[in-house]
Amino acid sequence: MLRLPIPFRRTAPSRAAPALDDPLTPALLARVRAIELRARRLVNTLFLGEYHAVFRGRGLEFDELRPYVPGDDVRALDWNAYARTGEPFIRRYREDRDLTVIFVVDVSASQFAGAAPVAKSALAAEIAAVLALAAVRNKDRVGLLLFAGRPQRYVRPAGGATHVLRVIREILRARPAHPGTDLAAALQYLVGVQRRRATVFLISDFLAPIEPARLRAAASRHDLIAVTVRDPVDEALPDAGVVTVADAENGAVLELDTSDPAVREAYARRVRGLDAARAALFGQLGIDEIRAVAGEDYVPALLRFFRRRGAAA
Repeated sequence: MLRLPIPFRRTAPSRAAPALDDPLTPALLARVRAIELRARRLVNTLFLGEYHAVFRGRGLEFDELRPYVPGDDVRALDWNAYARTGEPFIRRYREDRDLTVIFVVDVSASQFAGAAPVAKSALAAEIAAVLALAAVRNKDRVGLLLFAGRPQRYVRPAGGATHVLRVIREILRARPAHPGTDLAAALQYLVGVQRRRATVFLISDFLAPIEPARLRAAASRHDLIAVTVRDPVDEALPDAGVVTVADAENGAVLELDTSDPAVREAYARRVRGLDAARAALFGQLGIDEIRAVAGEDYVPALLRFFRRRGAAA
């Protein structure tokens, strides 16, 4: 049996029915460690400098005065200190980062549906790991909000590599506690719990309609960045003849003749319509989007995002 997203809703070969919060088995811990090691390599080789250049701190704060040495920029001379002492001193500043990065991650049933060897949920965990490691390496704090039909788990922002391991583990072991996908409820919760401005990565397949008012309210408070994770069959049905499909989120079952071009086109047209509406809304609110597909390399998409943001800064 295939499990579908829209229009009959999200597509995929049947996987084991999600349980609520997988236990911390050795296999799960091994997956966490594998994702952390890959993310660390990517951060060290590609993303650390890109992240720092794009996500700057709130400004510069005074660090210290030090004696002037030939070759220093004379524009940094502290004339007040010179008037007091008769000696030239240079004012040094450091970046006041104090940034908070929060990952709002969809863990609804559709995240476990798909035909690719790697589930969208695992892809979401790996992308979050890369971004979270880059953040903590730049002394930023990282938080997590998991949601399905309701907000499901909130991990307060903190720093350090150990905290990143917890974030990865929470994403990998999460299973939907409530049916459906309600991004609006997650954003409402986020705005209530995170008062100070944060950089927020929304990670979902975005195959459910988005409530503009809630998204607009969150975008006015925080810097929102969407990360769309998809399985290939989320956007195009394969020609596989007559198949039995089930809605990944409500369990409704029906038969589809996927050999019929009209059926495949209706499915693809519905997804294109959702994508066009989402892209228009994101454009109005200034929300950047990163697109990744399960089974494909997501590194070029992340690099394009960083370079696009860097050019606009």
